[in-house]
Amino acid sequence: MNLTVTEILFGILSLMAIVSGISVIFSRNPVFSVLYLIITFFSIAGHYILLNAQFLAAVHIIVYAGAIMVLFLFVIMMLNLNKETEPTKPVWVQFAAVIAGGVLMITLIGSLKGAETITMAQPQNSEIGLVGNLGKVLFSDFLVPFELSSVLFLSAMVGAVLLGKKHTVQS
Repeated sequence: MNLTVTEILFGILSLMAIVSGISVIFSRNPVFSVLYLIITFFSIAGHYILLNAQFLAAVHIIVYAGAIMVLFLFVIMMLNLNKETEPTKPVWVQFAAVIAGGVLMITLIGSLKGAETITMAQPQNSEIGLVGNLGKVLFSDFLVPFELSSVLFLSAMVGAVLLGKKHTVQS
């Protein structure tokens, strides 16, 4: 049984991704969960490198493991997840959370509705993965979904700030 270096690396990265992904779910400390998620993102970036998609791996590390995970850490630290001191949220906040989740689900279903199935045929255009072409497509054909997702992320951050804000009782 002759294994190539690529197959060995694929096995190691896959095992790392699975173990750290399970650790994200079963970790009791939310900060450790975020750190395990960073390990998962790095192993996925390793898979991108094995697929000869170095630009995608670099962007994945910069965006997800860098920016998004730092944001998650700030939100976790801001929320102060102690159940003993955590007041119960009003019904309207819970209702708003359900509405926001429903809007996210509708957005995801709408984005997948027009998706085509991917076949493993050779690409007709050899310049299909270049950064310039990606930018042209992103800011011409997909400008509205790109901007809507940024508004959705902004509303999620405002919601996190409102949930983490200490409520004072006026007498």
